[in-house]
Amino acid sequence: MRRDLVERALDLARMLAALLPDDPGVLGLLALILLTDARRDTRLGTDGGLQLLAEQDRTQWDHAAIREGAELVRCALRHRPPGRFALMAAIAAVHSEAPTWDDTDWHEVVGLYDVLVQIWPSPVVALNRAVAVGFEQGPAAGLAALEPLTAEPQLAGYGYLAAARADFLRRLGRDAEARQAYEEALLMTENRAEQLFLAGRLAEITERNPA
Repeated sequence: MRRDLVERALDLARMLAALLPDDPGVLGLLALILLTDARRDTRLGTDGGLQLLAEQDRTQWDHAAIREGAELVRCALRHRPPGRFALMAAIAAVHSEAPTWDDTDWHEVVGLYDVLVQIWPSPVVALNRAVAVGFEQGPAAGLAALEPLTAEPQLAGYGYLAAARADFLRRLGRDAEARQAYEEALLMTENRAEQLFLAGRLAEITERNPA
């Protein structure tokens, strides 16, 4: 992560908010940056490996930034219809305000994605929604939600789609298909931490089922 770029983006967003204090898009953007950056110190483990949201130590999050971001989300959502930055920030707020991973309100997350995909029909948003469905309703439902996206040209070569499929297949015990999906995801990512994580998952499956 380029810490200098994050700090510059935050400074610019604060300047915009000072100039346009009632603009819901600006408030949503500032909230999104604050809520996303609040988790920065827990994204990587001591070994440099990727830490999933479920594994992160939430006591190490920047709770002052989370409180500020959550309040900005509430202000931004008072405007109708809600903008995409406000909705994205609202999703981040649900994750940030949950005391534990198990307390995450996945029903609310999916509902927010349902609104977001209507006003911003991005394939990446649809992918994120499918992942949320998988956590709300189970891996089979998540895999079904991902299926139409495999034919989406904009997601061709997008490693997160393959990684999401791999995780759902792993959770379903479909190891042979999961192995293939993890190998595909590995070929598509250049991020070292993500490569280490995917390789670890692949090794776990191979050890469990070497055939």
